Amino acid sequence: MVKVAIVCEGKNDKEFFETLIIHLELDVTQASFYILGGKSNVFDEQNKRYKDLRLRISTDQIQKVLFVIDADDVQTDATHGGFKNTEENLTSAINKLGFGEVAETYIMCDPISKIGYLESLILSTISSPQRNCIESFLKCSQFESKENHKAILNKIYKLAYPNAPYDFSHSHFTELKAILTNLFRE
Repeated sequence: MVKVAIVCEGKNDKEFFETLIIHLELDVTQASFYILGGKSNVFDEQNKRYKDLRLRISTDQIQKVLFVIDADDVQTDATHGGFKNTEENLTSAINKLGFGEVAETYIMCDPISKIGYLESLILSTISSPQRNCIESFLKCSQFESKENHKAILNKIYKLAYPNAPYDFSHSHFTELKAILTNLFRE
């Protein structure tokens, strides 16, 4: 059985991936999650969580690693924000860690604009009227903090769609489903 590590920024990412893995009928117990607590921590090859991951890879307890990170927006972070910057920084970090042979990556964002985060990907899979309703609420609420915005967006989505929280049949999930299916394949 393949043992997989999923490196992500936060607990909402972990919850989402657990839901998707179960939806794909893959064995979620074969995944070890490394929640690094933010984008800059994922890029920090000195992060103490990587010491454990490196050991588990070297002892063949982990065979594959998926790095999942938000694209964010270059307008708010010229160094790490934006799809291209995120991709370059993530590739550099993976190479510095020496994980190139076992690593896969997925950058979360709205697949059309290439901006955003997990919640942007999720919003991109609902109908325009539903998306406009949620975005209008967020805009008139004037939430300043990105973290508050993401948490509130996540909560609104879960409250609005409790019975079918994600439309995994949407084409915006196709690439991610393929990556995960391949990751768990021996």
